[in-house]
Amino acid sequence: MTSELCIHHVPTGETEVVLSTGEHIEAPNWHPDGWLLVNGGGRLYRVPLDAPELQPVDTGAATRLNNDHGFSPDGRTIALSDHSGGRGSCIWTMPVGGGDLTRVTSRTPSWWHAWSPDGARHAYAAAREGRTVLIHTCAADGSDERCLTPGFDHCDGPDYTPDGAWIWFNGERDGQVDLWRVRPDGTELERMTEGPEVDWFPHPSPDGMHVLWLAYPAGTEGHPGGLDVALRLMPQSGGAGETVVELHGGQGTINVPCWEPDGRAFAFMRYGA
Repeated sequence: MTSELCIHHVPTGETEVVLSTGEHIEAPNWHPDGWLLVNGGGRLYRVPLDAPELQPVDTGAATRLNNDHGFSPDGRTIALSDHSGGRGSCIWTMPVGGGDLTRVTSRTPSWWHAWSPDGARHAYAAAREGRTVLIHTCAADGSDERCLTPGFDHCDGPDYTPDGAWIWFNGERDGQVDLWRVRPDGTELERMTEGPEVDWFPHPSPDGMHVLWLAYPAGTEGHPGGLDVALRLMPQSGGAGETVVELHGGQGTINVPCWEPDGRAFAFMRYGA
């Protein structure tokens, strides 16, 4: 299967293929200095845009990474999620160039998804009592864990708006997965989509204009790969969404924050035979 690392330019509607490889790679992040980070085979890879290739990033003892990773707001630190400890996914941080790991979450499983704009907190999906996966946040050092979404059947994909005022996420109730947003203190919960599609992984753009998300066909269970899906945009204030890219993908396409720092483009993965 071919993996294509792509960039979509919002003002022009054009999509370019940055890198095509026979390796299975996933979940691009965009560093403030203008390069991309992806995962594949339990490892992380840097992809420079001036000469695209997969450059391994040293993650030390973390060798079973999943596709939940990303950068601190200042670009100096990577947060990653890794299964090497044998007790489910754990969140760690390390310098952006690789090096020593620092454990963040004391409890597992925890899947990282976003850093608050001020760098003070992480947002992530986690299963705790009852094993239901819900949205949590904690301080940057792992303390003060809070659950924001009690009452949902399943949640995933939290990401902050650039002003830090909201956390967007996908949430399931009564068999339907829609996009929601909630204040970082857990108040003012609001449903943002409602329809037959199965909506996952919302990502507010850094310029405050859009929310990007992945729309699965109606009836899809979970967030599998290997399906015909759509990437859609809507205003961060809410409103009608529009499809901007149709592709073969799903899992691995936009699991984590993927916007260019100025909000004019986003990176994504699509897959072919």
